[in-house]
Amino acid sequence: MSVRHKPSSVDAQLHEVFSTPVAELYTTATGPDASPAMTRAMELRSFLALAEEQVDRVRDRVREAMAPDRDMGELSAGDLRFDAQWLEAALDARDGYRAALGDLLRTMPPPPGLHARPVPMAQPTITATLPPAAPAPQRAGAARARQL
Repeated sequence: MSVRHKPSSVDAQLHEVFSTPVAELYTTATGPDASPAMTRAMELRSFLALAEEQVDRVRDRVREAMAPDRDMGELSAGDLRFDAQWLEAALDARDGYRAALGDLLRTMPPPPGLHARPVPMAQPTITATLPPAAPAPQRAGAARARQL
């Protein structure tokens, strides 16, 4: 299936922003008068559709492996670890493409003939685990006062 026909989570937003179906946006983006921003927007939408398909595939594979009627002897922790890594990579890609497309849509001018309306896009939630804070360095005078 062509990436143009794969659904993505931003299709409704693209349609709302440009008042044009996604299929027509692809035609506009590949036309001779296409703006670089429109071309990039549709490229990002294509990458997003592929990343979301990867997320779906891994999710479905994990569900199948964990199905209640599945033989427990077939369950593999190694396979599940690999799927978890694959899922993390696919989710990172999906979030990155969504963020990049959201930034582009907020900053690009509408193509000639299309009247874009600003639509806020959901921002990915980024969580980071930070190392424990190091103890604050002591001043030489405070350390010396404790020694006395």
